[in-house]
Amino acid sequence: MAFRLAATAVGWIRPSLADALAGFPEIAACGDGMDLRAPPALPAIARDLSERGFFGWRGEAFDVRATAAGAVLARLDRGGLPAFGVAATGVHLNGLVRRTGGLCLWVARRAATKTLDPGKLDHIVAGGVPAGLTPLATLIKEAGEEAAIAPDLAARSSYAATIEYAMERAEGLRRDRILCFDLDLPQDFVPRAVDGEVEAFELWPAGRVLEAVRETDLFKFNVNLVLIDLFIRTGLLRGA
Repeated sequence: MAFRLAATAVGWIRPSLADALAGFPEIAACGDGMDLRAPPALPAIARDLSERGFFGWRGEAFDVRATAAGAVLARLDRGGLPAFGVAATGVHLNGLVRRTGGLCLWVARRAATKTLDPGKLDHIVAGGVPAGLTPLATLIKEAGEEAAIAPDLAARSSYAATIEYAMERAEGLRRDRILCFDLDLPQDFVPRAVDGEVEAFELWPAGRVLEAVRETDLFKFNVNLVLIDLFIRTGLLRGA
């Protein structure tokens, strides 16, 4: 069902959540969905629903927009984004090392304590863009927190592509917009986990990464998409 803020469609919700929303006076049924007539009430409503077990609370607010370049209509905790089917923007960084033997990539293993996809392989840096930050500012922040990449080095990252997808998962409807960046790292650079979100880093030849994406499900689901884009751009993967 559609979820709207002051008659502007921003997401999609399951019937069970629609039934719960019907109990709030700020929300009205409107044909094929539910309309929150007072968008500033969304954070409090989301907190209430989280406490009732509809989704986990992450303590990180994200901007809610109708379109990628649209105005900010409200803010919603990260844990509630899939439950409300609200589009979110994230950044992923391909940490590249160019050696005489060929291209290599830094691969991270997600901590076993992560809420989503614990233990899966990941990019050297990746994260959602929280409220009030630009994608590049988010990338620089995450680079320092996740891999001890200095701000001046992270700022050299170059934008490469945007990938969008929508998929239903246990937590709800994921509508993600991933901004893909590349960063050539010095051969003597070794990332270091700072915030505990990563268990370990390994430097893999690009061919090994390609094989893992093609033959296994070791990588986090959306990391595969960013890596396939990289393989195409670098000529490792060619069309028939």
